[in-house]
Amino acid sequence: MAVYADMKVHCGPDFVTLMWTESRPQADTSLLRLGSCFPTSFSTGEAYFYVDLTDCNFKILVTGDVLLYSNDLTYAASDDSYNLAFTHPVVCAYERPKDWYSSQQIYDPVFKTYGLGDLQFTISLMNDDFSGPAEFTSYPLGSIIPIMASVVQKTHQPLLLLLEECVAATTPELHPESTMYPIISNKGCLLESVSSQSKFEPRQKSSEMRLSLQTFKFAMGEEVYIHCKLLAWDPNGLDSTKKACHFVKGHGWELLDDLAQSNLCDCCESKCKSRRQRSVASEKHGMVQKAVIGPFTITDVNS
Repeated sequence: MAVYADMKVHCGPDFVTLMWTESRPQADTSLLRLGSCFPTSFSTGEAYFYVDLTDCNFKILVTGDVLLYSNDLTYAASDDSYNLAFTHPVVCAYERPKDWYSSQQIYDPVFKTYGLGDLQFTISLMNDDFSGPAEFTSYPLGSIIPIMASVVQKTHQPLLLLLEECVAATTPELHPESTMYPIISNKGCLLESVSSQSKFEPRQKSSEMRLSLQTFKFAMGEEVYIHCKLLAWDPNGLDSTKKACHFVKGHGWELLDDLAQSNLCDCCESKCKSRRQRSVASEKHGMVQKAVIGPFTITDVNS
């Protein structure tokens, strides 16, 4: 451990917390990453992570009766920073349950879920009224980027499409050293809606989501990609980790699909975690797919 910082890790039953305390005055704690995850919160000199073991690209190593979950805490220093980039290992060890077996097999994803048939996810840049694909890929700073995601299902059973997570990046693939900008995080919270005009548009159908994203100051003039995690879910199974929430000025956080249940969005200011016991059965109510849109560019009209 470096002498200029302190790292405290707590290994929970299915989650990890990590507190990084930094003594270097020039260090930007927002640049810390635990695997692929951004800090849950950060301030001058501190960064805090609260993450599930199934998130952030944790790796599992089985050694006898012990399960080791490992990841890396990385600091991606900016080009004009005096602080050097670094990587620190983060490891949690657990007693291996007798009935445990590895589910992390490598395979080509086939979008079939319990009783739901084949699923096909799409996400794309759209024109102003969402009636067709975008006619250009350059957006002035402050303008609106219409984005539509959908899931096509060969079944009569309805599914609700959710955007669980979206980040902007300058690369078509995400890496720990990638320059990233969080858009949707914390299991469906549209972070950009707090400080801009970004919002989820009213649904036309449950299997489709429309996002009006106001452009932000990020990688100006460079190619930008948006990486999203799409979730097709049981419409009757909404909870604090299966939701679409945006911030409405004068009202606070609101649930897109049912204003009466907007209390599910209260955790958008902290850490959203399901109260229900995680189980294989509950995971069969939906399917997750990662998707990328872009490239496009954000331009500064004043430059």
